[in-house]
Amino acid sequence: MKKIVFIVDDNDTNLLIAKNALNDIYKTYAMPSAARMFKLAEKIKPDLILLDVIMPEMNGFEALQKMKSDEKMRSFPVIFLTGMDDEASIKHGLEMGALDYIKKPFSPADLVQRIEAHIK
Repeated sequence: MKKIVFIVDDNDTNLLIAKNALNDIYKTYAMPSAARMFKLAEKIKPDLILLDVIMPEMNGFEALQKMKSDEKMRSFPVIFLTGMDDEASIKHGLEMGALDYIKKPFSPADLVQRIEAHIK
């Protein structure tokens, strides 16, 4: 059975690139917002979440903070996938409990390799 990966990004192009890179290996669910992610996570438990930081309504840092305070979602592994590449943001994301921080634009091969390093 394929592992489940949620891809959360408000940019359709990024969702498509990530989904195409991962579809043959993982069962992927692409969604444009953290709100959609929380709704789907009530029904489906992901093995990994790729989470954009810069999104309207609820950014990735806020979403991870909310996940960490929820008993059912606390253990979901998260990798930030974002254009925010300053050292302070990277440090903040990792200190919050993210497994990794992948900078956009990303190469599909690098994305797969980094996910495989964490998902096994």
